[in-house]
Amino acid sequence: MPYTLYYSPGSCSLAPHIVLEEIGLPFSLSFVSTADGSTRTPEYLGLNPKGRVPVLITGDFVLTELPAILLHLAIAHPVAGLLPSAADSLVRSIEWFNWLSGTVHAIAIRQVWRPESFTLDQNQHEGIVAKGKENLESAFVLIEQRMAESAWAVADRYSVVDPFLLVFYRWGNRIGFDMPGRYKSWTQHTQRVLDRAAVGRALAQEGISVWQ
Repeated sequence: MPYTLYYSPGSCSLAPHIVLEEIGLPFSLSFVSTADGSTRTPEYLGLNPKGRVPVLITGDFVLTELPAILLHLAIAHPVAGLLPSAADSLVRSIEWFNWLSGTVHAIAIRQVWRPESFTLDQNQHEGIVAKGKENLESAFVLIEQRMAESAWAVADRYSVVDPFLLVFYRWGNRIGFDMPGRYKSWTQHTQRVLDRAAVGRALAQEGISVWQ
C-alpha cells in the first residue's frame, strides 16, 4: 500500500520525504505543524501521542521517530540502495542516528529554538540559547571532520544518513551560522546531496531552500 508521510516543511521530516522520493514508489504528504496546533489535535495524537513529526503510515502500519522511519524505508526497499548491507555500516548508521536525533537535535537545536523546554524562568532563556549555539558549534565541528574524511556519511556511498545531515546544515543556516565559510567539507557534502534529483523534488514540494 502507498505510504503517507505526516510532515512539516523544513523540519526533520524532510529526511524521510527525500528518501521516499529516492525510493520512487507512490506516496502522499499530509501537512501538520506545531505552529498551527495541528500536531495536538485528537486525530493526530491518535496516530502519534507524542505530538511530533514525522509519522509514516502504510495500511495499518504506523511508525514514529525519524531514525526508525529512515531505517524502515531503507530496509523495506533494498533495491534503492540507501543502506549499506555490511554489519559495520549498519551500526555506523545507527550511531549517526542516535547522536543526531538524541543529542544534536533533542538538546542543542531545542536549546536554540525552544529554550522554554528547559526552564520556566524566561530570564534564563538567553543563556540557554547561547549554550545551545555553543553545543551546536561543537557538534558541527565533528560533522565537518567526518565530511573531510569521506564523501558520504557511511561507507563512502549515499545512504539514509545523508539527507538527515542536510536537515542540520539547513538549520545551521537558519540559526545564522556561516555554514559555507565555517564548514567547507560539509558544504561540499551538502552540494552533492542537492545534486540528487530526488532531493530537488522534495525541497520544491516543501517550498524551502537549504541556503536560507
